[in-house]
Amino acid sequence: MSSKSAPPPLPEPLGVAVADSHTHLDMQDGTVEEALARAAAVGVTTVVQVGCDIKGSRWAAETAAAHREVHAAVALHPNEAPRIVLGDPAGWSRQGAREAGGDAALDDALAEIDRLAALDEVKAVGETGLDYFRTGPEGMAAQERSFRAHIEIAKRHDKALVIHDREAHADVLRILAEEGAPERTVFHCYSGDAEMAEVCAAAGYFMSFAGNVTFKNAQPLRDALAVAPAELVLVETDAPFLTPAPYRGRPNAPYLIPLTLRAMAAVKGLDEDTLASAIAANTARAFGY
Repeated sequence: MSSKSAPPPLPEPLGVAVADSHTHLDMQDGTVEEALARAAAVGVTTVVQVGCDIKGSRWAAETAAAHREVHAAVALHPNEAPRIVLGDPAGWSRQGAREAGGDAALDDALAEIDRLAALDEVKAVGETGLDYFRTGPEGMAAQERSFRAHIEIAKRHDKALVIHDREAHADVLRILAEEGAPERTVFHCYSGDAEMAEVCAAAGYFMSFAGNVTFKNAQPLRDALAVAPAELVLVETDAPFLTPAPYRGRPNAPYLIPLTLRAMAAVKGLDEDTLASAIAANTARAFGY
């Protein structure tokens, strides 16, 4: 195995246990049990498994039902909604090509997310939101309709809302304000600047930071983290993506949370245990477990 594809070594364990607020175990190598054991060995004792489509959301719910330390989030990813409505002949995502199903197909998919959202082991509706990086103007209407529907589902079931916001900050904030955000709203892989962090803090939105906060070119993210209130900050991997420095480009997994958390503590001028205690309490509060 080349060093680029080799899993990074286990970091020093945390002194205070925390949760990985956003991971994709179904996209990682090895079994769920192996992933959870490695994470627990370094003090990451809880994970939120996030679905991005119907199949992944069902898997998240089943996995959470089978493992005490896993909680599920269910949703159609912002890039999934246009694929359902408009079709995707090239099949960029892992499910391959699909035919256009129109609005009726999106309604059917949202009804299944609604059904899953009622389950006890499902603690959140997400990741939903807007992604202007991968979906062009033709897909925006489907994305927005899907996002608004997910907000309604989260509120009706009293679940957290997990937001994917890529290059769409103003519209995400506007739609949340128009619809009325759920009581517990999490910006996954927070990507805004310090000014947006102040807007999120004023609204009581949680901001979850991923491994990219450790990247050299991510000073705006660190500036945002610096102003984000400690009681609204979460940590996540988004594994297998966004592996923290110094292992950028290698496969990410929940056991690498300590690297990101230590970098975050340095940015906030807090000792590791203080930040870990805050994050542990915040994550339980955000996801209601």
